[in-house]
Parts: sequence; structure tokens; C-alpha cells
Amino acid sequence: MTRRKLIAAVAAAEGITIKEAEMAVKTVFDSMEQALAEEDRIEIRGFGSFQVRSYQSYQGRNPRTGESIQVNNKKLPFFKVGRELKERVNKG
Repeated sequence: MTRRKLIAAVAAAEGITIKEAEMAVKTVFDSMEQALAEEDRIEIRGFGSFQVRSYQSYQGRNPRTGESIQVNNKKLPFFKVGRELKERVNKG
């Protein structure tokens, strides 16, 4: 599902305009981005949770040239699926 399809689905489900649905979806995503940027954990019961994980630097290899490179420390968002969503997806 794309962002546009999500906005259309919210508008149809709630009987609101596309503009209002777009604002609601944008607000939710912006809030989630802000929370992750501040390294807060996001938990949506029945759906899953998002958190930021830190990874240490390591010695990597450029697959094209085979040259050894240093990969710096990094932080990445991580999603863990909730039990209810996992069960719903596995049903069908």
C-alpha cells in the first residue's frame, strides 16, 4: 500500500476529505519520525513496535572492487511485528 492509497482509505473509512485524511496521515508519520529521531520507542498494540537500534562500526568490503572499507557506527529504525498482526498475516 502506498501513502496515497492509505490516505484514500482513511478518507473513505472516516467520511472525510482527502485533504483532511492527508493531514491526519502526515501528522501520524511526522510524530513517529520525531519520536524515533529522539530514540523513543513506539508501540502500537496489536500491530507492532518501532525502536532505534545502534550498530557498531566494522570493517566491510566493497563488493564491486573488493577493497576493504571502514563502515561507521550507525543507528537504524527496527520494526518488531506484534502477535495479533503476525497471526492475521499467517492466516491467509
